[in-house]
Amino acid sequence: MQETYLSDFGIILLYLIGGALFVVVGLFTAKLLRPHRPNPEKLATYESGEEPIGNSWVQFNPRFYVVALIFVIFDVELAFLFPWAVVFGRRDLIEATNGVWGWFALAEMFVFIGILVLGLAYAWAKGHLDWIKPNPVIPKSRSKIPLEVYQKFNQQQDQKRS
Repeated sequence: MQETYLSDFGIILLYLIGGALFVVVGLFTAKLLRPHRPNPEKLATYESGEEPIGNSWVQFNPRFYVVALIFVIFDVELAFLFPWAVVFGRRDLIEATNGVWGWFALAEMFVFIGILVLGLAYAWAKGHLDWIKPNPVIPKSRSKIPLEVYQKFNQQQDQKRS
């Protein structure tokens, strides 16, 4: 009698099928067991516990992304500082290298922090951290077409959309 073995790809396929089956069975069981009584309160959009007001397609200020990115950079810096302090602050390593290890670690971290401070100074100098929105500069066109023609055209376009 000949024995058959699954290849590595066959085992992976079985795990994928088993995982998908597990998810589908769980979702189907939950659909059968949970109550289904929709009402206007349940169907309302949830927005941080407040009733949503206005259009949801609001332009988001890109400065929030810059500040969030700077926060993440300095948060990751702290994640690197703690292991650095634990590993490079070991007395046995410093004594084994006659203090060279400690000075090297200290210089390395000052270089790391210096690069991040330079990046922060650059963002600050470029005005990425300023919250005051500058006044928009409206370009002045030198068109020979009168402004009333543009307004009439825009009104016609609005009527077509309605």
